[in-house]
Amino acid sequence: MKFDLHCHTKEGSVDSKVPVEEYARRFMRLGYDGFMIADHNSYRGCRAWDEISDRPEFDGFTVIRGMEYDTKDAGHILVVMPDDLYLPILRIRGMKCRRLIMLVHALGGVLGPAHPYGVATSSMMGFKKMNPHHLKHMDFIETFNTCELPESNRLARHLAQRYHLPGTGGSDAHVTDYIGMAWTDIHHPIHCNNDFIHAIKFHATVTSGGRERKPTRKGKYKDHWIGQTAFLIYNRGLGKLKSPRRSLHQLKLQRNNRHIIR
Repeated sequence: MKFDLHCHTKEGSVDSKVPVEEYARRFMRLGYDGFMIADHNSYRGCRAWDEISDRPEFDGFTVIRGMEYDTKDAGHILVVMPDDLYLPILRIRGMKCRRLIMLVHALGGVLGPAHPYGVATSSMMGFKKMNPHHLKHMDFIETFNTCELPESNRLARHLAQRYHLPGTGGSDAHVTDYIGMAWTDIHHPIHCNNDFIHAIKFHATVTSGGRERKPTRKGKYKDHWIGQTAFLIYNRGLGKLKSPRRSLHQLKLQRNNRHIIR
């Protein structure tokens, strides 16, 4: 089944211009079986899809309700939780990668680094103090991202091969121009989050690819030290500001799931 496993919606990402309904219509016309919503620390796009997913015109089309989570120490991580499980704590950026891994796996989800060799401030391999041990606990690696350079995607593929992990592909689309520029082929029936999680956990055959976009002015700004410093201040500062709220959600999860969260 053919998917794009990294899309940002207008409902859930302030920098996206594509509503979730438009994604669905365009991907269906292109022959895709579905796509994954991957808004930053937000389930708004997922909830927007929940409101229209029962329409007859979308029968047989699958939207995976995911998220791109902004960790404190390992960049952006793609997260897919079981069906109908929207965790409030994931709406608060800045959790350490070790804690995120423990939480996602304890509740039955899967996760993997997005664009691991992309911009240093948002990509796992760009964090000098990132613990390489985290990679042993990932379930997949995004090995193709339309918005990255060919060399970055090549290194990501090698990383997946080194850790024997499936490699997924996504357009990282924020505008319609990138829809259809990336794909992931999963040799397993995928009709919901649980199907995707099962396919990843039980080693279904996964292939991916696509074509990279041309360099943009915005992309060059992100690679510049000024852009990286600005994003670092924003990401860590906002994460620290919201840490008390995140801790409160963590305590609630521990109380409600004592048998699986330690």
